[in-house]
Amino acid sequence: GRKVLIVYAHQEPKSLNGSLKRVAVEELSKQGCSVTVSDLYAMQFEPRATRNDIVGFLHNSEEFNYGVETWEAYKRGALSNDLIEEQKKVQEADLLIFQFPLYWFSMPAIMKGWMDRVLVQGFAFEFPNCYDSGLLKNKLALFSFTTGGGKEMYAKGGTSGDIRYLLWPMQHGIMHFCGVKVLAPHICFAPEYVSEEERKEMLIAWAQRLKTLWKEEPINCSPEWYFK
Repeated sequence: GRKVLIVYAHQEPKSLNGSLKRVAVEELSKQGCSVTVSDLYAMQFEPRATRNDIVGFLHNSEEFNYGVETWEAYKRGALSNDLIEEQKKVQEADLLIFQFPLYWFSMPAIMKGWMDRVLVQGFAFEFPNCYDSGLLKNKLALFSFTTGGGKEMYAKGGTSGDIRYLLWPMQHGIMHFCGVKVLAPHICFAPEYVSEEERKEMLIAWAQRLKTLWKEEPINCSPEWYFK
């Protein structure tokens, strides 16, 4: 069976994000997938990238460089336990689903902190092995999120600009950089401003999509896709 890791960032289990996460767990488990959830708020995941991420001595104790220190620590198996734990989940997963509400045109800080701390050099990329030759190739990722604004706001001529512009740093700058192939995002627009009925429809649409998810082709992760 395939393995799925859901990295989930929402404080309230009863929220639409909580329900989307639950639907994904149920639907994918039904398909025989083994599903792991990193519930970042419940885990009280530490989003700050600090000296505490390295166990024992520093490579250069004179001047702290987080990128260099975590790279060296990864090579000698000296990253903190929480990072080793998350890296193991990523390593085993065929598919990574990121479930979150859009905050200020981006992911919540706790999830960005997960990206900053977990995807270290040596584990997720290794120059010149990035983008198509990133170390996490053979994996798929999908960003599933809710927005505050309606769909028309995130259209090409809308006040917030094409939603794809916002996805560039997340899908291309993080996932594609690490070699991960990206499936089309799943976006629930402005759930707070729609009826209960429409929110139920959003959950049904997500469950439907998950039924055939493994047949989907990744998006063409090129600047043209985002900025055409």
